[in-house]
Amino acid sequence: MAKAEKKEGFLETIKTVVWALLIAGVFRTLFFQPFWIPSGSMKDTLLIGDFLFVNKMAYGYSRHSCPFSMCPFSGRILGSEPARGDVIVFRHPVNGTDFIKRLIGLPGDTVQMRDGALYLNGEPVPREEVDPFVEDKAPQGPQRLTPRCANDPVGLGGDCIKERFAEALPGADKPYSTLNIGRSSTDTTPVYTVPEGQYFFMGDNRDNSRDSRVPRSIGGVGFVPYENLIGRADRVIFSSAGSRMLFFWTWRLDRFFEEIV
Repeated sequence: MAKAEKKEGFLETIKTVVWALLIAGVFRTLFFQPFWIPSGSMKDTLLIGDFLFVNKMAYGYSRHSCPFSMCPFSGRILGSEPARGDVIVFRHPVNGTDFIKRLIGLPGDTVQMRDGALYLNGEPVPREEVDPFVEDKAPQGPQRLTPRCANDPVGLGGDCIKERFAEALPGADKPYSTLNIGRSSTDTTPVYTVPEGQYFFMGDNRDNSRDSRVPRSIGGVGFVPYENLIGRADRVIFSSAGSRMLFFWTWRLDRFFEEIV
């Protein structure tokens, strides 16, 4: 009798674990997707080692948002329209890699960079220089990436400084930060007209981002189709400056649950 009860209890435990895993899998598939920030292209909004959940319901579901067997359609359903200024995870139109950038241009918009300043529909986007962004010149994250600095050359352990601006897109709720390292090939661009059903993205770390300013033919993102959008990033859940998450002494406690602007 005791053996039968023990076996039944064990089977119930297994069933509970299986159901928990299934529910977690469905929750991840349909509602939220975890995402680690691997590079510095979105500094200082997002830092290397930030961990967040992407809201996959923000723009509805597409073939990139859930398994093909569960979502056998080619478009997107049940979603609202993306807004300028949203920080969005999307699939690269060519290689399928997950990217995270800020939405700058909507279908029909014209976008251009002139000497490092953003122009939208022919008008300069208001921006104001604020206190510079300062970080250690040291390897960051699992890939041990060393940041570029406006004040280079800087020795390891020194202050790595970048110019910082508060930029405000038309219709956006709040201004956000952009960084400037120096002159780059993407500081001045042609006028891009965003096609119907596609979007124009840029990284906040403007001189360290291969985004819609860079053609796909040379490794950039180009325009991103609506169906490639995975979801909106709303809040940093956890953040670690070290090469491994378990190195608790590298945790950035001040970034836990921070709203993404």
